[in-house]
Amino acid sequence: MNDPLSLPGGHWVVPGNRWDLVPDEPRPPATVTVVVPHYRQQAQLDRLLEALTLQTHPASLLQVVIADDGSPTPPDVGAYRDRLDLTVVRQADHGFRAAAARNLGASAADGEILCFLDADTVPEPAYVENATRLPAAVPDALTVGRRRHADLTGWDPTDLRAWFSEGADAPPELTEPGWLRDAYAGSRDLLDADRRSYRFIISAVMTCARSLFDEVGRFEESFTSYGGEDWEFAHRAFDAGAVFAHVRDAVAWHDGPDWAERTGEDRQDKNLEAMALAPLVTDPAARTHGVVYAVPQTVAIVDTTDHSAASLLVTVGSLVTSGDTQVWISGPDAAALRAQWGDVDARIHVGVPENTRRSRFVVEVRGRVRLGPGSLDRLIDLVDSTDVGRVVVGAQDAPALTLTTSRSAARARRWAGTLDVDTDDLADDLFGTAVVGPADVDISDVELHPRLAW
Repeated sequence: MNDPLSLPGGHWVVPGNRWDLVPDEPRPPATVTVVVPHYRQQAQLDRLLEALTLQTHPASLLQVVIADDGSPTPPDVGAYRDRLDLTVVRQADHGFRAAAARNLGASAADGEILCFLDADTVPEPAYVENATRLPAAVPDALTVGRRRHADLTGWDPTDLRAWFSEGADAPPELTEPGWLRDAYAGSRDLLDADRRSYRFIISAVMTCARSLFDEVGRFEESFTSYGGEDWEFAHRAFDAGAVFAHVRDAVAWHDGPDWAERTGEDRQDKNLEAMALAPLVTDPAARTHGVVYAVPQTVAIVDTTDHSAASLLVTVGSLVTSGDTQVWISGPDAAALRAQWGDVDARIHVGVPENTRRSRFVVEVRGRVRLGPGSLDRLIDLVDSTDVGRVVVGAQDAPALTLTTSRSAARARRWAGTLDVDTDDLADDLFGTAVVGPADVDISDVELHPRLAW
């Protein structure tokens, strides 16, 4: 595993998900904006704001933006104007729009780091300091704090201050969701994050650099009911090269039980969430029903050089039958070659894709090849088992096929200019490349004029 690479300003680019390799060295605290989505939660908001006045992070570097989702009465923050740098932004009440509210709040942020906290949480005094430490050092980092649960019924800001600052009794603690606790323990606080770890990033206690948030594309505002927008954002961020970490000492207390725990039994709501996520999340577990979505897991680009219409048909056909894959055929004669097929397959396109970043993989084919049943799955399994960013099939200087993760490509694109290095070389340094022989993954050559007749 390579060492982390130094960036200007005391920042670092780490290989893979290895945030543990970041040098433990003092650095000045960053400017932070806490973004709080809010809807008719005045008592809970008062407790949150009180908790923010107790933070160990320097008050001069802390901004708080309340993003109100159309409450009938605007949130009252007058009691905290002289203790916090406060901004209130509002949007009209068009139903549950927490994702849009978070985006609205982020748009008003001045801080380098965005710290998302739901209004029904109260962060412990070191929360902001601990949650922002890694994103301040690693701009690719997307961190999730530890959300614990307590019964705060009847508690006011004075009670909260007594608990955090004067050693008074804590409120009754409620059960912590086992699915999250076990996930963090099993992944060493997401150090061992994989393609499915997006499920363990919850927006109620999420922190990242504002630059990463903007580059990833912010929260998807089509989510208009509870749940889903954090999974979709985290999934997209992972494919954009984000580094996942669970910060267990960044503790925020949620007021009440985990009423929306995703392992619950409200099947109708869970189905609605699943159907909203499936078009946007290319996790195979989300797509077990056989339908085709606009965003495929794998984008394949086939160079038509040295192809006949028949050989191209064989190559492309072996790709589109390889699971959740769409194919673009590229070359000056691509349209003419495809016209000879007479097909109407919507999974096949002429030209080059405009944007592959929501897909997990990009496959580039430069020869006349046929993928056997399961060939693409073998390549994907190799990526998952080794965490490499690219697999080369054939000679590395003239491969017949390459499979590249969007994750490795995105992180390399982000920093290659700053580091003044080649993008492919940087991706290789950060994630590595595996080279396999065609026969090892059941990929074979195709004749210029293969037999198609029956």
